[in-house]
Amino acid sequence: MSNQTDVDSVAVRLREQLGERVSASPEDRGEHAHDVSYHTHQPPDLVVWPETDEEVSFVVRTCVDARVPMIPFGTGTAVEGGVIATHGGVTLDLRRMNDVLRVDPLNRDATVQAGVTRFQLNDHVAEHGLYFPVDPGADASLGGMAATRASGASAVGYGTMRENVLGLKAVMPDGSVVETGTRARKSSAGYDLTRLLVGSEGTLGVITEVTLRLTRKPRCTSAAVCAFDSIDATVAAAFDVLDTGVRVTRLELLDEVMIEAANQYSRLENDVTPTLFLEFHGSETAVAESSRLAEELAGRHGGRGFRWATEQADRDRLWRARYDCYFACLAIRDVPAAYGTDVCVPISNLAEAVVTAKRWADELPFPAPVFGHVGDGNFHVICVVDPNAPVELAAARAFGDRLVDLALRLDGTCTGEHGIGLGKRDALAREAGPALDVMRTIKRALDPYGLMNPGKVLRGGDD
Repeated sequence: MSNQTDVDSVAVRLREQLGERVSASPEDRGEHAHDVSYHTHQPPDLVVWPETDEEVSFVVRTCVDARVPMIPFGTGTAVEGGVIATHGGVTLDLRRMNDVLRVDPLNRDATVQAGVTRFQLNDHVAEHGLYFPVDPGADASLGGMAATRASGASAVGYGTMRENVLGLKAVMPDGSVVETGTRARKSSAGYDLTRLLVGSEGTLGVITEVTLRLTRKPRCTSAAVCAFDSIDATVAAAFDVLDTGVRVTRLELLDEVMIEAANQYSRLENDVTPTLFLEFHGSETAVAESSRLAEELAGRHGGRGFRWATEQADRDRLWRARYDCYFACLAIRDVPAAYGTDVCVPISNLAEAVVTAKRWADELPFPAPVFGHVGDGNFHVICVVDPNAPVELAAARAFGDRLVDLALRLDGTCTGEHGIGLGKRDALAREAGPALDVMRTIKRALDPYGLMNPGKVLRGGDD
């Protein structure tokens, strides 16, 4: 944990440079003590709001000199405790670094500061007929999305942050500022430092700029919803849609528990039964053909009530149940947070994974809706527990461990998009095996004092 004398000396030095953009107030520290997860809130000792790369570098060098931990902070919308100050220290809130620095419509790319959110970027580039397609649900910062290797519903069509980050700028643990990658669409020059930092969750450096691929807005978009009698049939229909080459951009599954919760929360009238949500992008002809074929394939598995829409307002109504999933889950029992977990498996193993997870979820003593991005084999289970009830939380964690073991047995991963943070460090160890030692070697080489977001991703000696 942070030594108070060291923190006090850091506070003095930082205030000399940043003035009122350094705070030790209980309100500011409390705001930065948590994300949206169930993990115990723990505040930093100080919060700073840098506005330039040079200021970030100064903060890092000051903290390193005093051996005080640092935690990068975006919007606090992640779900595995990645911004919680488990060791105290200084939180760097990057939200004031929120300029769109460059947009190139011809090459379809943009460079933004880390605090720019995806809604902000999309508003900025809309006049060029462009948008950034990675959609984790929340209006997250793009620096945070890069740090957590975020994805979301559109990953089946456009990929994750891994595929959409061309390069970045980061302040390393020694205070040096490095730029990785180029705007070229491919490169074989040296180690891929961009991919090393994308997904590092603030443990290897502070991302301050990101260069991103943009995409053209589709000429036509169609959304569709289809209900099924069982989870088995729903997954089978999803697999057929993918296997036959239907050009689907989003392919989501909600079980009947999730549908009922969404109906209550969002005042909807969906059939309370497992449901597929689909979206297609392209020309009017291609979208119409994809919708027709998807309806036919769904029908082979008992799909009914196939509804589709092309106008934005109508599409939003169809997708409302999916958009509101997390908060609909919380509303089931009126709890402030829940135990959420995700895994990802190869598409060929998706049926076994989802059907098994659904069976286990139904056996739990609390609601546990199953939903997710079945188009790329990634799904979630939200255990709606009371975070202050140890017995419930223990049961949820045991379920999460069991689900991870299932995913690994099926050649999958312990997390498709939530990240590791605090909650899945043991799961990462089971998945990575000896490769975990390589990760530790990289961490020690770049951050020898273990000051960058300590306790996350890789367990430290004092965790």
